Amino acid sequence: MTRTKEDILRLIDEAGVRYIRLCFTDILGKIKGMSITRSEIEQVLEEGQGFDGSSIEGFARIDESDLMAIPDPVTFRIIPWDVAGEKVAMMFCDIQTPDGKPYEGDPRWVLKRNLQKIQEKGWTFNVGPEIEYFYFANDEEPGILDQTGYFDYGTVDIGTQLRKKTVNALELLDVPVECSHHEVAHSQHEIDLKYQEALVMADFAQVYRFVVKEVAQENELYATFMPKPMFSENGSGMHCHMSIFEGNKNLFFSPDGEYLLSKMARQFIAGILTHVKEITLVLNQWVNSYKRLVPDYEAPVYISWGRRNRSSLIRVPMYRNGKEQATRIELRSPDPATNPYLAFSCMLAAGMKGIENNYKLPPPVEQNIFQMTEEEKANLKIDTLPGSIEYATQLAEQSELVKEVLGPHVFRKLIANKKIEWDNYRTHVSQYEIDKYLPML
Repeated sequence: MTRTKEDILRLIDEAGVRYIRLCFTDILGKIKGMSITRSEIEQVLEEGQGFDGSSIEGFARIDESDLMAIPDPVTFRIIPWDVAGEKVAMMFCDIQTPDGKPYEGDPRWVLKRNLQKIQEKGWTFNVGPEIEYFYFANDEEPGILDQTGYFDYGTVDIGTQLRKKTVNALELLDVPVECSHHEVAHSQHEIDLKYQEALVMADFAQVYRFVVKEVAQENELYATFMPKPMFSENGSGMHCHMSIFEGNKNLFFSPDGEYLLSKMARQFIAGILTHVKEITLVLNQWVNSYKRLVPDYEAPVYISWGRRNRSSLIRVPMYRNGKEQATRIELRSPDPATNPYLAFSCMLAAGMKGIENNYKLPPPVEQNIFQMTEEEKANLKIDTLPGSIEYATQLAEQSELVKEVLGPHVFRKLIANKKIEWDNYRTHVSQYEIDKYLPML
């Protein structure tokens, strides 16, 4: 879909839009931006909007803080509810330096740059995320709203009602939804977006998180993408389904391949298995992310692959067995609090390393790894994901792949940010420590 400046102006005037939000993303995945009025939009569409990037996480230093937000017309959409009584639209922007060059600290540019490498081959990288989240009564404590579980359905349940409203809002925003349902934990939900080209999907993921939170807030509740908000309950993941197409041909499909996977697909899986420990910091970027990546709560911990094995890191879904278009792989470790632009970049780059260097895929593991002994796991050479953000940061900092994917600027800023986060966490005295040690020591 393409849109011209004239198309956007017509849509604005037809809907009576008064304000337009210009959105972009910082390195941690948070949406940032500014609002302009109808009278300013024509000039901004032509020239972009200047802003000070010195206070944006991972953006410019004070001495080089002048940046330009360049709206991407394809991303224009009208928010389907009034904001303070006014019609508001939004657009995602690419960030440029004043001389018109892509800004290397812009996560959207990081993904574009990595996608260019496969676009030169005539390939398209498609992603379909399953994004989970929780509804709570407020943002102060995880007060659950229901006692229901996986795929339970109740029209009187407030969470179900909010999820329906969210799906309706997403579709009004031209974000295609494949399905939605209640997840395993109480108050936990999932809305699956229909797979798209990676850049489009990264934008959609940002819209998704915005809409989920806005709809909850309108109903005086709170939605969170925190990976593990409750002890002894499943955390929230963002399982990512991936495939590479050449035109309408799915390059991951082979009618003669095991599991119907092509040689390319097997190499791609091998690439992710080989490099996943290095890229885990990007896929799981918060201290809390590693409270989810523990055994017994359905989140993947072990580096392996299989078909029906949900204890594996990578699964080959068989929903439509034999259908070329539906053949894909599913990476189950990312969580919904990641930066989708950086996460998709790292997943693609790791998989492409496998293709470029002809990595060999180990045999699949179909047994429940959670029930294996340490000896059994050692015999099968099953490694584990990093168990803390400290270890994940160390691995990422040593990785030439991560540095190449993110670029020197984002790489440095992300590593520095995560070291600070770990220091803040490890020096904090938690309530657990007070309750356990104060009475006995």
